[in-house]
Amino acid sequence: MSDLAITGLLIATLFVILGSGVWIGLTLSGVAWIGMQLFSSRPAGDAMAVTIWGSSSSWTLTALPLFIWMGEILFRTRLSQDMFKGLAPWVQALPGRLLHTNVIGCTIFAAVSGSSAATCATIGKMTLPELTRRGYPEHMVVGTLAGSSTLGLLIPPSIIMIVYGVAADVSISQLFIAGVLPGILLAALFSGYIALWALRHPEQIPQADERLSFTQKLAASRSLIPVVLLIAAVLGSIYTGIATATEAAAVGVTGALILSTLQGSMNWATFRDALMGATRLYCMIALILAGAAFLTLSMGYIGLPRHLAEWIASLGLNQAQLVAALAVFFIVLGCFLDGISMVVLTMGVLMPTVQAANIDPLWFGVFVVLVVEMAQITPPVGFNLFVLQGMTGRQLPWIARVTLPMFLLMCVAVAIVYLVPGIATWLPQQMSAR
Repeated sequence: MSDLAITGLLIATLFVILGSGVWIGLTLSGVAWIGMQLFSSRPAGDAMAVTIWGSSSSWTLTALPLFIWMGEILFRTRLSQDMFKGLAPWVQALPGRLLHTNVIGCTIFAAVSGSSAATCATIGKMTLPELTRRGYPEHMVVGTLAGSSTLGLLIPPSIIMIVYGVAADVSISQLFIAGVLPGILLAALFSGYIALWALRHPEQIPQADERLSFTQKLAASRSLIPVVLLIAAVLGSIYTGIATATEAAAVGVTGALILSTLQGSMNWATFRDALMGATRLYCMIALILAGAAFLTLSMGYIGLPRHLAEWIASLGLNQAQLVAALAVFFIVLGCFLDGISMVVLTMGVLMPTVQAANIDPLWFGVFVVLVVEMAQITPPVGFNLFVLQGMTGRQLPWIARVTLPMFLLMCVAVAIVYLVPGIATWLPQQMSAR
């Protein structure tokens, strides 16, 4: 069999096994083992043991379970619930009023979570019942929450950025810094859309609450102080160069434990549930990463990266066309796989092509996170859609429909970041120059 036929057979096998419901990590390892055993001279068992151990023992990867644990602590304590009280007074005068709490709340929580699903569940737990009770249109409440919660992947600390940094050998601290301005850009686009929609449909926006003085607003915002302090500790330690991403993750966990304890919302049951929730999620991610590392090695022996690079080169695409093609590729792939699987499955294959096209790996990391964000709200495997389905009881097609404007705004953000690459690269360059 030709190398191309072997590759096609293995890819078909991959999707067949995934479609049968087998865990993604086991599927990746199984397909890799078949490829190594049947189509290469290297012993499959030896390759599997070495590769899985190497991918699992990376010191850089230590940041991942710590950031997940920090997000779980915030999700299960009153720290997250107090955010709505602190935000609400400041957005009453904006067109759209309290709808902006979805965007601002997700932006703030994304800076201490790293997961879009956790951001969606946490902010949704606060805003969905409150905004619905006050009479805000359900389609706007759900749509803006679905879109805004994807900021959990872009605004640091981001789990997907850690995965990309490990897979593509890019500095995670630099990636974190690169995600700040694109994250703010996307949040501004979401808030701008809410304001324009509210100006066009003023009759659907409830009346403002009693107007508060500046002093009263400040008093109501005291509940934001713990979360702001935690964000400052985590991101400040990275941006100033005091701590690596892994050390900053440890700072975040320690800070979350201290603040929730001082607040009185931390007890043994909450601590245990947060730790077990983080352990379960990380074990799932680690299994996917290990399987993907083995599959990448197997595909390398078979020749897939070389064939893909040769095929893309033969198309004669310029840089803009390549970026557009990759955006479509990731969006389609996101209809069937979660974001982490997408990144670990493709980076080993795509990075040589990306580097050959003179695309900055740091900028490409931000681009990948943006298009993976889009995949979070595309059916049938949009994680945020599933979270919202469970919280609202609405059907998936309805949630996907009301989320479509957010998806289109993300397309606009990708275009802006491509046309003005400095949005992603300027801040890391400034930090490196110090």
